[in-house]
Amino acid sequence: MDSCVFCEIIEGKAEASVVHEDAACTTFMNIRPVNSGHMLIVPKTHAAQLNDLDEEVGAQLFRVAIRLDKALRKSGLRCEGVNLFLADGEAAGQDVFHVHLHIFPRFADDGFGLIVRPRYGEKPSRASLNEVAEKINACMSNH
Repeated sequence: MDSCVFCEIIEGKAEASVVHEDAACTTFMNIRPVNSGHMLIVPKTHAAQLNDLDEEVGAQLFRVAIRLDKALRKSGLRCEGVNLFLADGEAAGQDVFHVHLHIFPRFADDGFGLIVRPRYGEKPSRASLNEVAEKINACMSNH
C-alpha cells in the first residue's frame, strides 16, 4: 500500500482537526470544505473501498454520522440541511483510497449541487427495474 493520508492522520503522523474518535473511526474537518462544518468520518482500519470495509465498522460510520448531523444543527454554523456523501471508486470521484464518509451542512443557495445526466427524469419500466433488482440480489452474499 502506498502512503495513505488518512492512515497518517489516524496514527497521529499528520495534522487534523479531530471532532470525534472512537474504537472504530475518527472524524476530522475536511481541509477543502464544501461549507464550514464539512467533516470526514474514516474507519481506523484501512479499507480502500466500501467492499473492503467490515460491515460493523460501516454501520458505526453511519451511527456517528447521525450524531454529527444533530451536532451540526445545534452548532450555530449555518445548517439548513445535511448531506452525506461517500465516493466508492475512482469512477465515482474517490480521490483518497481509504473509505471516508463526508458529512456537510447545507443551506439555500450555497452553490453546491450534483450534475445529473440529461435523461435523468425518464423512468424505466417496472420490468426493467425488476430485472436489475434480480441481478443485484443474485450477487448478494450473506456474511
